[in-house]
Amino acid sequence: MAEIVIRNLRKEFGAFTAVKGSSFTIKDGEFFMLLGPSGCGKTTTLRMIAGLELPTSGQILIDGEDVSQKPASQRDIAMVFQMFALYPHMNVRKNISYPLVSQGVPKTQIAAKVAEVARILDIEDILDKPVGGLAGGDRQRVALGRAIVRNPKAFMMDEPLGALDAEFREHMAEELRALHDRMKATTVYVTHDQLEAMQMGDKIVVMNHGVVEQFGTPQDIYDHPATLFVADFIGSPAMNFLRFDGTAQAGSSAIRVGDLSIDLPELQESATGALVLGVRPEHVALADDAPYRGRVEASEYLGTTQIVTLSTPHGPVKARIPSGDVARLGETVGLRLNARTLSLFDANTGRALRTAANAGVHHG
Repeated sequence: MAEIVIRNLRKEFGAFTAVKGSSFTIKDGEFFMLLGPSGCGKTTTLRMIAGLELPTSGQILIDGEDVSQKPASQRDIAMVFQMFALYPHMNVRKNISYPLVSQGVPKTQIAAKVAEVARILDIEDILDKPVGGLAGGDRQRVALGRAIVRNPKAFMMDEPLGALDAEFREHMAEELRALHDRMKATTVYVTHDQLEAMQMGDKIVVMNHGVVEQFGTPQDIYDHPATLFVADFIGSPAMNFLRFDGTAQAGSSAIRVGDLSIDLPELQESATGALVLGVRPEHVALADDAPYRGRVEASEYLGTTQIVTLSTPHGPVKARIPSGDVARLGETVGLRLNARTLSLFDANTGRALRTAANAGVHHG
């Protein structure tokens, strides 16, 4: 398998720049997620790593070798697409074996490799069936099998579960992660689904408008978003934003919001002007003695928890609280914010101000 290093990668299509100077490293054996909304540059980045698109500038190193201007055929990369890209006139066995047949591998070796892959993917019973009659999940396994059989340096996966229904997609995501753990394969996976990225990835790059907004582990990105975009994109419901004008002083462990002082991790940077205080819904508690107040506008029952929406002087707030707690519509209640989990952003740049909690987080 392989380590993949991306340095200042840029891709232009005429006057449009799809990827703007991305840099990150995919470690050998990592399950690496490229995450972001449609049009953010994630698929273009994947296609450049695979060699299906050549970069306008920048470098792509695979196992230390600069492959930036080499075609896909010289990179030893296997692709898995959303729409499977199988040969409908061939059965499962022939679809899986096709890459090896094309390389002139001896028939006995092909038979052994196909049998091994079929066993790994649990598709031994459908090897002689035509792919046209298979269910979506089985076709995806066949597409994976055709990629795995080559034993490439790395796998590139472009929304491979996007065509499956929600319930089966979750099941296949678990299977795909388990398969990765068994094979220890370097995998680069494109998705717009933040839950899929958080569930499966060792590391995540969050992209927006061709720019890497943040790079890190799922936990880092969730707990310490580097930008307002990441904070809003990751999490369901998204992070709450309290907007106000004020001063953030390096070394301080509190911020004034209106007439109140709210504790937060020690600030490493200073800023003055439009600020945004961010807090996850699960880190908001309703407390009678809390000085910060909000009016209950709605409540959504979710079984063990409920999402309560409140209006405050600095914007709406959602709180995820136990379903047994009482939140009466129209009532004004106190809101206690968990100080250790708060984020503070510069509203003008959208960038998080560093605190003692997030000083080590990777920015784009």
